[in-house]
Amino acid sequence: MSDPILEIQALYTRYADLIDEGPLAEWPTLFTEDAIFKIVTRENVDRGWALALMSCDSRAAIEDRAYAIENLSMTIPRRYRHLISGIAAAPRGADKWNATANFAVFETIEGQPTAAFAAGRYKDVIVRENGTLRFKEKISITDAASIKNSLVFPL
Repeated sequence: MSDPILEIQALYTRYADLIDEGPLAEWPTLFTEDAIFKIVTRENVDRGWALALMSCDSRAAIEDRAYAIENLSMTIPRRYRHLISGIAAAPRGADKWNATANFAVFETIEGQPTAAFAAGRYKDVIVRENGTLRFKEKISITDAASIKNSLVFPL
């Protein structure tokens, strides 16, 4: 692909697909080695508070998170469905972009109806590394100050 926005859209699509359909073990490959991944609330962002619902400061930490979810989590069986829209990107130098997108995540717990789980906005930094786009910074900002159920999977 030669159009960066199409490549960025493909990156977001792959991101959602790996979380929703798996294999989750491949999800960390979408990040640079020194990536930052956080899930924060809009309330905390607006108040300047650093508190995060989930925080990883490297791809190794993201890999640990994926491993724990797949192999160590003891939760009721559930499925997630990410809807991502309004993807926008602005160049920030050679092979680097500031990107934003809206997200809505739905959760289906076994035996229960599907419900809205979280909604918000991504604020990301994307870089081209060895010809491949990856997230250098991925910040998921939830609109609500709390999440209905436990936050197991990434948003």
